Amino acid sequence: MRLTVLSVAYSLSAVRPETAGGAEQVLAMLDDALTRAGHRSIVVACEGSRVSGILAASVREALKQGPVDMVHMHGQDFAAHLPPPGPAVLVTLHVPRSWYPRDPLETTRPNTWFNCVSATQRETWPDDPRILPYIANGVPVHRLRSRVRKRGFALCLGRICPEKGFHIAIGAAARARVPLLIAGEVYPYEAHQRYFREEFLPRLNGSRSRFLGPAGFERKRRLLTAARCLLAPSQVPETSSLAAMEALACGTPVVAYPAGALREIVEHGKTGFLVSSEEEMAEAILAAGALDPAVCRRAACQRFAASRTIREYFDLYERLAGA
Repeated sequence: MRLTVLSVAYSLSAVRPETAGGAEQVLAMLDDALTRAGHRSIVVACEGSRVSGILAASVREALKQGPVDMVHMHGQDFAAHLPPPGPAVLVTLHVPRSWYPRDPLETTRPNTWFNCVSATQRETWPDDPRILPYIANGVPVHRLRSRVRKRGFALCLGRICPEKGFHIAIGAAARARVPLLIAGEVYPYEAHQRYFREEFLPRLNGSRSRFLGPAGFERKRRLLTAARCLLAPSQVPETSSLAAMEALACGTPVVAYPAGALREIVEHGKTGFLVSSEEEMAEAILAAGALDPAVCRRAACQRFAASRTIREYFDLYERLAGA
């Protein structure tokens, strides 16, 4: 069954291979998989996006290119871009429920469905027939194997913003007397820019921590493989964590706060440590060197393969489009 799938991104975040945003990474992965499988993929995303399929500036413009079988919405602002009644719409709830400008379930559009990206996130939503079984995020584990040798630094990876808690990671690494490398992107949101100026940069001064800026896939893979551990002191209930999955696929343990789905991803004492303070994180950084990289990678291959995520979405596309 050849499908035409229209994917709609968050209006303010570009979809491109090196993006730090989890929702944008998942959308890009599905767009590429659809194109490779011979389906027609149309992506509505902002200027600066690079996609495998057809890039459109708006849902209205995309619908002018012919009928679509399935609309897949990924943004917090999805309600502003819902198409008229017709094709099935799937809304993937990538962020915590409270982050949406209004309750997503308020929409009255028929043939509109929702799904979560982890078991932990699904528990935060009410029982509703429109919420389908969750589809857990995945990462390209086959591309994350590397021969890079381990080095002594800890690593942070992701958006530079208050909720990621990287200021805590800087303090923990300093306590452990371990160098910290931070790779990520500062988005042009006022709160993110203020955090970067007032909370993040001042803590780097005089520390052994270094900010590297955005990292493309190859550089990210080298950093993740060489790192002693990945630090994830998240301050919000994470619905998923692609960075943690990628680290494990590279054979690197994860030291994280037990925030949301991070509890699902990290197996305490086996593939990393769950901690609750800067002091505990410092201790776990030192202990992470004793964990087996092969165990971390094996867990990632068994639990977080992107191929499984893609297959489950494709199956769902066919069911919803057929119905």
